[in-house]
Amino acid sequence: MSAQWYVVQAQPNAERKAVAHLERQGFVTYLPRYLKTRRHARRVEIVPAPLFPRYLFVGIDLDTQRWRSIFSTVGVSRLICHGEQPTAIPEQVINSLKLREDEGYVRLDYRPSFRVGDKIRVLEGAFADCLGLCEGMRDRDRVAILLDLLGRKVRVTVDLEAVAAA
Repeated sequence: MSAQWYVVQAQPNAERKAVAHLERQGFVTYLPRYLKTRRHARRVEIVPAPLFPRYLFVGIDLDTQRWRSIFSTVGVSRLICHGEQPTAIPEQVINSLKLREDEGYVRLDYRPSFRVGDKIRVLEGAFADCLGLCEGMRDRDRVAILLDLLGRKVRVTVDLEAVAAA
């Protein structure tokens, strides 16, 4: 089989549905997912989420498969095309994503958009909306901040996702 990879745009929040219906038609699919930290009502959950929301990859042999059926597949908005023909993506894109997988989820290397000495804003928690200076990373998920509280510099350690560059 001389299948190549193509990109399918799914309907909002219907990536899994599109994968199920495409596979039922005999297509090979790949939906890269990662583990996302979700915070809600003082609870922190780690949930799987699509790496590219609304997009997935499908392997198609244009010569032998009835690929036009993808346009009317449940959960699919469209197949990314250039004119009338689907636009193929290089195999190394899929291979590099699969190489980064660990237990079925793509590992992300998160790099903050700020450095030591930069001004940052706390987004949530007891110090929400406070400005401070980044003092450094305590570990992979926590950052130390110097906040100016009541005329004194106070060192606070918060989750990396709870801060942003000011």
